[in-house]
Amino acid sequence: MSKRLIGLTKLKTQIFSPLRDFFADSRAIGIVLIACTVVSLTLSNYSPTSLIYTKFWENEFHWFVHFLHLPETNLLFINDVLMTFFFFLVGMEIKRELTIGELASLQRSLLPVFAAFGGMLCPAIIFILLNNGTPFQKGWGIPMATDIAFSLGILSLLGKRVPVQLKIFLTALAIIDDLGAVLTIAVFYSANINFLYLGFSAVIALIVIGLNKFKFNNLLFYLVLGILLWYCMFNSGIHATLAGVIMSFCMPLNQLSKLEHRLFHPVNFVIMPLFALANTAIVLPKNIDFIITSTVSFGVIAGLVIGKPLGIFSFSYLAVKFKMAAKPANINWKQLLGVGMIGGIGFTMSIFTAALAYTTQDLQIIAKVAIIIASIIAGILGYIMLRFYTKIVVFPLEVSDLVD
Repeated sequence: MSKRLIGLTKLKTQIFSPLRDFFADSRAIGIVLIACTVVSLTLSNYSPTSLIYTKFWENEFHWFVHFLHLPETNLLFINDVLMTFFFFLVGMEIKRELTIGELASLQRSLLPVFAAFGGMLCPAIIFILLNNGTPFQKGWGIPMATDIAFSLGILSLLGKRVPVQLKIFLTALAIIDDLGAVLTIAVFYSANINFLYLGFSAVIALIVIGLNKFKFNNLLFYLVLGILLWYCMFNSGIHATLAGVIMSFCMPLNQLSKLEHRLFHPVNFVIMPLFALANTAIVLPKNIDFIITSTVSFGVIAGLVIGKPLGIFSFSYLAVKFKMAAKPANINWKQLLGVGMIGGIGFTMSIFTAALAYTTQDLQIIAKVAIIIASIIAGILGYIMLRFYTKIVVFPLEVSDLVD
């Protein structure tokens, strides 16, 4: 072997081996997401090309056939099309756990349901209490949502410190939470639900279920049905990414395992970074006095930072205490409290809800900045809680230990 070839081989090893090790590390997803968020906020606010950067995500591109009513901006394409694959991947994990994993028990599968309900109810109540009787009270739905991508990204930073059952719990909770947020938007913040397309979506889902029941395993056929389902969901007025969750739950489990392997890296290291870049391209206001003193900010921050962990933890505890749900053996109450804190990362769905709740730009800016502040605080508190506790605790604790 020539010296030049040996040198090239060593160079490839030096460059690509660390990259392979990095992407194989479970913490890589969280690191990449945080890096993309920092880069995007910096480019949006402290760069001479900030206007070009922020406008890029809002640029409209027109499809050849206009009457199809497809997403027409870069931001919408990422959030409505590409993120469907993320929801599909997440749905696969949940289905596997519900059928053969940690959530296969009925009582265990109900725990994230109760947690998600509490995590939606408490933030909404806190916001209403702080804004009752004001023109801002319509924003009660803003702090209800947990952002799946960012919350799982923060949890992944803890690597193997966090048991897989905790990740599954947060994933299930966040999906149910997002479903609740979508229903809230559909019922309270939208007057444009197209029930014809919604009916078509239900028919397609039933067809997929029927094919699954008869053990039909042609992936190409499922792909075509998945595209049709996405299109109908998008035009129904319901968030189109739910098509990914529906397909993952309706398809055969043996087909999902093949797709999961193919989608893992493209979703986590291409789609999610694009999602982070696009959704954090926000211009922060120079004068934040009116934001700090607004009851909208108080409601959003208190709802996400206090209401989320309060609702998730208390409803989980009550459900287990009254034997309506069961806590997985490898998860203890301090971990659930930490996950509740991370659940306060609202971001995408919260920002989306804010744009629907308030029609004036000033109120939208206040809500968006409050969401960013609350999400940062929630992420940091949840990370510290779980890292500190998992580092020193090696056996399950009970609720009574929280007050020691």
